Amino acid sequence: MQGRLSAWLTRYEFAHRPLGFDYQGVEILQVKPEDWPCIAVALYVYGFNYLRSQCAYDVVPGGSLASVYHFTKVEDNADQPEEICIKIFVSRKDPRIPSVYWVWKSSDFLERESYDMLGIIYDSHPCLKRILMPESRIGWPLRKDCIIPDFYELQDAY
Repeated sequence: MQGRLSAWLTRYEFAHRPLGFDYQGVEILQVKPEDWPCIAVALYVYGFNYLRSQCAYDVVPGGSLASVYHFTKVEDNADQPEEICIKIFVSRKDPRIPSVYWVWKSSDFLERESYDMLGIIYDSHPCLKRILMPESRIGWPLRKDCIIPDFYELQDAY
């Protein structure tokens, strides 16, 4: 089933793929990294003026990485603001996604954290550097294939 925003994007020939709805009825769309800048601007023009959250995750060990954006359309006197979730999947070999910092400034630290934890490079981000881990850290701690030397599971401690 196609949602309202997906229908609007289709009408104006923006490349995307509907992924359905979450448990709260929020529409989820998949966007390719190369189409993301155009769609980001279109979302802003459509009225999604609030980036509620951005996160990233490792889909499967050795597989793709995903960057997820949650947007809200904030308007005066809105009882139920419209929301949208955008997922962008990238290859582990070349995890590059265009930054939306120039559209939503609030993505600054969010994209930096995704870079720091998973190694997703947000092109054209003004200050893409580690935010939680030391600069000397090698690797990406939230990737499922990350090996931390000298780390023992609790079950192995005895």
